[in-house]
Amino acid sequence: MAKNNKSNGTNEPIEKQLWKSADKLRKNIDAAEYKHIILGLIFLKYISDAFEDLHNKLIQGEGDYAGADPEDKDEYEAENVFFVPGKSRWSYLQSGAKLPEIGKDVDNAMDAIEKENPSLKDVLPKVFARGNLDPTSLGGLIDLISNIAFGDARARSADLLGHVFEYFLGEFALAEGKKGGQFYTPRSVVELLVEMLEPYRGRVFDPCCGSGGMFVQSEKFVSDHQGKVNDISIYGQESNQTTWRLAKMNLAIRGIDSSQVKWNNEGSFLNDGHKDLKADYVIANPPFNDSDWSGYLLRTDGRWKYGIPPAGNANYAWIQHFLYHLNPGGQAGFVLAKGALTSKTSGEGDIRKELVETRLVDCIVNLPTKLFLNTQIPAGLWFLSRNKENGKFRNRKDEILFIDARNMGHLINRRTRELSEEDIQKIAGIYHNWRNPDGNYEDIKGFCNSSSIERVKELDYVLTPGRYVGLPDDEDDFNFNERFNTLKAEFEEQLKEEEKLNALIKENLKKVNL
Repeated sequence: MAKNNKSNGTNEPIEKQLWKSADKLRKNIDAAEYKHIILGLIFLKYISDAFEDLHNKLIQGEGDYAGADPEDKDEYEAENVFFVPGKSRWSYLQSGAKLPEIGKDVDNAMDAIEKENPSLKDVLPKVFARGNLDPTSLGGLIDLISNIAFGDARARSADLLGHVFEYFLGEFALAEGKKGGQFYTPRSVVELLVEMLEPYRGRVFDPCCGSGGMFVQSEKFVSDHQGKVNDISIYGQESNQTTWRLAKMNLAIRGIDSSQVKWNNEGSFLNDGHKDLKADYVIANPPFNDSDWSGYLLRTDGRWKYGIPPAGNANYAWIQHFLYHLNPGGQAGFVLAKGALTSKTSGEGDIRKELVETRLVDCIVNLPTKLFLNTQIPAGLWFLSRNKENGKFRNRKDEILFIDARNMGHLINRRTRELSEEDIQKIAGIYHNWRNPDGNYEDIKGFCNSSSIERVKELDYVLTPGRYVGLPDDEDDFNFNERFNTLKAEFEEQLKEEEKLNALIKENLKKVNL
């Protein structure tokens, strides 16, 4: 695996060494802007390597390549390789990395690649000639990225570049904090969703796909389990164009077809980019408790089969949007704010009751706090199944599995927690043993419980796992310390933002000549 690569005799993986080196070259550039510079260069190196590999085979002209023209775009398109014009090739840019006009050269390279490859139109960053990125730092980055493969075979180089791209996405998300959470779902959460759903084949859909992590992990899951990656196809939508660009690059560098990953600024509710899609799997991390989803414009929408979601909160609109796009045997796994498990305001309790009574809810997982970068709001995972007696798994239509994983995970810094590989396997293993015909599932007090629909009905359709696994109600429904610390953290964050704003205003006032 690429993640285990070491170099220079150190014990650090290569991606960490690269991150530290790249971070030194950042200087005064904000992380939100710098990520497009770094990730754009990694992507350029990837497509240039792939192009050069095929270009050399065409020059040699052996076997299937006999008589081929190395500069014919059709030769590259036939093998799903992006065509890279001469002055956009990495070798050309590297040769001029120390020149003062290197920033302009890289921008021109990105432009030329987009013109030659329509699928990359409006995707690549052109931010390299800006004044805050000096030519020396840019040249240093080009040299740094040039050495990623350290002379290894190109096939391995491509895998390594993909891994470095993914690692850097996560590091930039951590560096940006709250804003980083808008384009990046923590890797351990994505791994848990995918490991539990097991998307071996079929259509995988994420209607709020961010930078594409759900798709990358789904493909990785198939390949890790000796399946054929081509057995799954991906469909996505993203409303933030900058994030969509990251997704397109993230998928291309992994060799994943992103032609069905669409962007429009209205978003999935107002402008569904895949109206007719019926997917085998939906995997998603929608915005928590989104009040700005234009619900008042969609009161009569056909997607609200289980009840009209409140205009002030999109949680139950997302649930029904996911269900609308599932085929009759489809399954969904997604993240939602924990409040959606108990809320009864504006008809949400009635919708939840309908979901339970129609036997759509398969499993609920209570997650630990501090997993997400952009919010301190507690969250849970929902797993829905269109047909809980379909023969693929055992008939469990009158049961729901509850897992309370709040005490799992470990802190990677003061504010952020992640789930370990052992945590992920333990939670996924419980779910698989429960739903598989030959599973050896048993309830574990305080951790997991298979409850009847009748029991859920007795508890008024509240779906918080603590109610079922054997924890006291007050611990699950209202933990004073947890709520106080959450509010305190949010208040402190607001104070910091206010301090920054006041300092900025003072600084600007000094510049005003009265």
